[in-house]
Amino acid sequence: METKIAFTAFETIDAEALVLIAFEQTAQSHPWIAELVTSGEFTGKFLDSVVLHHPTGIGAKRLVAIGGGKADRFTPSEMRQLAGAVVRSLKTKKMRRVALVLSEAFQYPEYVAAAVGGAILGDWEPDLHKSKKESTGGIDEFTVLCPGGVTELADAFTRGQVVATAQNFARELSNEPPNLLTPTVLARRAAQMAAETGLSCDILDQDRMRQLGMGSLLGVAQGSAEPPFLIVLRYAPPVPLPGVHLALVGKAVTFDTGGISIKPSEKMDLMKFDMCGGAAVLGAMQAIASLKPGIAITAYIPTVENMPGSKAQRPGDIVTSLSGKTIEILNTDAEGRLIMADAITYAKRQGATHLIDASTLTGAIVVALGAINSGVFSNHELFQRRLLDSAKNQGEKMWAMPMDEEYKESLKSASADLPNIGSRGGGSITAAKFIEEFAEETPWIHLDIAGTAWIEEAKPYLAKGPTGVALRTFVHLAQSWE
Repeated sequence: METKIAFTAFETIDAEALVLIAFEQTAQSHPWIAELVTSGEFTGKFLDSVVLHHPTGIGAKRLVAIGGGKADRFTPSEMRQLAGAVVRSLKTKKMRRVALVLSEAFQYPEYVAAAVGGAILGDWEPDLHKSKKESTGGIDEFTVLCPGGVTELADAFTRGQVVATAQNFARELSNEPPNLLTPTVLARRAAQMAAETGLSCDILDQDRMRQLGMGSLLGVAQGSAEPPFLIVLRYAPPVPLPGVHLALVGKAVTFDTGGISIKPSEKMDLMKFDMCGGAAVLGAMQAIASLKPGIAITAYIPTVENMPGSKAQRPGDIVTSLSGKTIEILNTDAEGRLIMADAITYAKRQGATHLIDASTLTGAIVVALGAINSGVFSNHELFQRRLLDSAKNQGEKMWAMPMDEEYKESLKSASADLPNIGSRGGGSITAAKFIEEFAEETPWIHLDIAGTAWIEEAKPYLAKGPTGVALRTFVHLAQSWE
């Protein structure tokens, strides 16, 4: 689907569908739909819609009125969802050219970026491997129409395109089946993306990691025939802001059986999504390479397969991490924190001044926050506030979780420096406290995205499957850093 921005009057646009946003309080003021409001056929409630054919005085073949809800609550997040819903609805009706009108009240950069971004996200489908795709027709051209708007909005439009395209790249990676996206293939895809975007790339293989002493990461991978990798992508701005080097660390377990502590078979197929954190970081780096923020950013994506092979690590094993700290393995299904520990230590040794990790880490965060909010854990209040502000700006719901020192009490081992699991209560917090042991004093944020990384049922504006969550927050944080 091609996306465009235009500034002409909407009455003259040549399209198969012209989409107007109408709000609950003011829907009746639109001359084309006033009668439909009076009759109750259209209310203006969010995502309510009605179609008029061959409306008088408009060049488009159809006028589609879509509800924006209450105007004073219509944020860029609602604009993103509305644009996605428009695309997902109209592409099934074989409308090839669609134009979404933004009134003067919403001709601002954040709304323009959200409109084109929502359209691109709404167009994505998880059907890459279907031999016979459902005939939905599809939209060939989607225009964000800003009648009389200033051309400076084109920059925001381009930014929205770049970020949404990167988010779909992350969703595409996340949705790949584990037989086709192994750690080897993920490393290859990352290197290819880096070459195309101008990022520098370094792939640490098993031998290099063994030489460095990454026993925590390698222990997770030893039960699989698939070799592990640590993917490192670097972005360096022409004139970097001094004293800042942001590390984005993304968990990429391409398939997680749980290892010897094997998971139940029900819904184990969803464990192909255990690399969504790594995919979000890769997508963020793709967007960052294009948008060129002013800070140095390096991505670290540890990628493994967690399998119960004959050489798999066992409950009771003790491994030595890159930091030198020893870890007693009490549960091999608590593997994400083990690979993140070594990646974070390596990032610090490479000069990171600030750390953010994204992981589908615990079922406990799903119990705590459901599928609505990602959990946020940090050792640095100001850094956490900066990230939460970016998340709010981008419509990605996140919730700060407690990190009291008392939660660390359950992370005690008689045989090693720490165990890889704590008490059952507060499981997402004790997992974060484990990772914090390796971040140490470096400003650090951990995002547990286990509840938000994918959706099991389609929404009006988004297909079933991976969401690419946290990517937009990462990009906004990088661009807004001062």
